Amino acid sequence: METILLTGAGGYVGSNAAEYFVRFGYRVIGTVHRNVADRLKTSGAEIRTCDITEASEVAALFDGPVDFVVHVAARASDVGRDAWFREANYEAVKRLAMVAMEKGVRRFVYLSTADVYGLHDFHGEGEDALRFDETVKKPYRIEYKIMSEQWLAEHLPAERFSCVRPCVIYGRGDTSITPRTVAYLKSSPYAFHFGRWKGGNRWPLAHVENVCRALHAAMVLPEAGGKGVTVLDSRRVTVSDYYRELAAEFLPGKRLKERTLPMAVIRPVAALSTLLSRSKPLFDPTLYALDTIAHNLDFSNRRFLDWLARMGLEEYRHDTYR
Repeated sequence: METILLTGAGGYVGSNAAEYFVRFGYRVIGTVHRNVADRLKTSGAEIRTCDITEASEVAALFDGPVDFVVHVAARASDVGRDAWFREANYEAVKRLAMVAMEKGVRRFVYLSTADVYGLHDFHGEGEDALRFDETVKKPYRIEYKIMSEQWLAEHLPAERFSCVRPCVIYGRGDTSITPRTVAYLKSSPYAFHFGRWKGGNRWPLAHVENVCRALHAAMVLPEAGGKGVTVLDSRRVTVSDYYRELAAEFLPGKRLKERTLPMAVIRPVAALSTLLSRSKPLFDPTLYALDTIAHNLDFSNRRFLDWLARMGLEEYRHDTYR
């Protein structure tokens, strides 16, 4: 039985990935830090406590044979201190990858983000046409995701690593974007849009099951070596669609009213939100949240679909946000 070391298994994406890989017959060693999702406890994965920023704890994870590393653990927030992001989202990646190579791991799969392409308008570009946007800095510290991908490409053989870049992840146990948006819709008299798109821009959804399938493909396909793949559901959903669908599912009976405001009106508020927030947003929108909902994040998912086909898998289609 092949063994996967899965970091961040106690979180939302990680616990779904643990369940997925166990279902496919892998032995999964899942690392947790503070929180352990209920899904992980019943997944069949072996659970180990580890702080991936501690070198000695990382080394101890390889006390037995490990065939693959799927690195999901990261600090994911709109806000926070730069040092926190650098250590968790860059230094820890290098440390883990180096140990994995020394221990003969066949492939290191890194969960990155589609945000490495930047937060501006896109119109169906694929990975071959997209480039890292190194002008993107705060507030999300996307540069450390970019730096990690670049470091892997420079220091690891191409056949021994791959990167998965999901868009907005949702579905089964989402503890982040869905409840945050539902809370906003519940408390606000209007669903506000900002800027020229007026809610008609694409909201780039990636169901967590599709993210798991992409991680699997990135782990085993020969052609995935040294490549990155954008994970995006084929169904095109606009920001306005997203708000209306969430309201219908989670707030039945609420009459959703929509309004559009200029970016200049809300940007100072978003800047204040980012400035006052520490480890999580104090109120919405932060600067990062504002830029995501105000741009057309419309990528091609052709490579993702191709990798699934090569695996004998199909895209997961949903009819719920739960």
